[in-house]
Amino acid sequence: MTLDWVPATDRTDLLADPVALAVQGLAGVEVAEIDPELADTAAFCERYGVTLDESANCVVVAAKRGGETRYAACMVLATMRVDVNGVVRRYLDARKASFAPMAEAVELTGMEYGGITPLGLPADWPILVDTKVAEHDRVVIGSGVRRSKLAVSGAALAGLKGAETLPLAN
Repeated sequence: MTLDWVPATDRTDLLADPVALAVQGLAGVEVAEIDPELADTAAFCERYGVTLDESANCVVVAAKRGGETRYAACMVLATMRVDVNGVVRRYLDARKASFAPMAEAVELTGMEYGGITPLGLPADWPILVDTKVAEHDRVVIGSGVRRSKLAVSGAALAGLKGAETLPLAN
């Protein structure tokens, strides 16, 4: 099955509310409807013919220090793993960093698990974009919901407010 890409601003019904607001100011973001049962990266890529190195995942990290918890989003290619306990922990100046629990990530982002994306995240969250993602002309990412995917340039992700580009993978 092929993906029918259209401008994301034309199909905000396929986006989580915070994502629909965020795409209004971004050029070149496209959305395609998918089977929500195939939203997980491996199943999506296999079914829709997108390679893992064209797909990027958004991982929500909870960083703790002195009783305070701060959150960040990390964007890495689907072929890579985020170095949460090394690069991310040091960048966030945290004593401990880990993947945020699913219920917490969903509640804080207003997005569905498996569809969380850096577009539309809380304004005070840093968005850490792996250098390999930033170099891509086009990556497929979540849309805030499981029933669609976004296509966007790595440069657009790296240019988001609060974004920082650095090598995140171990």
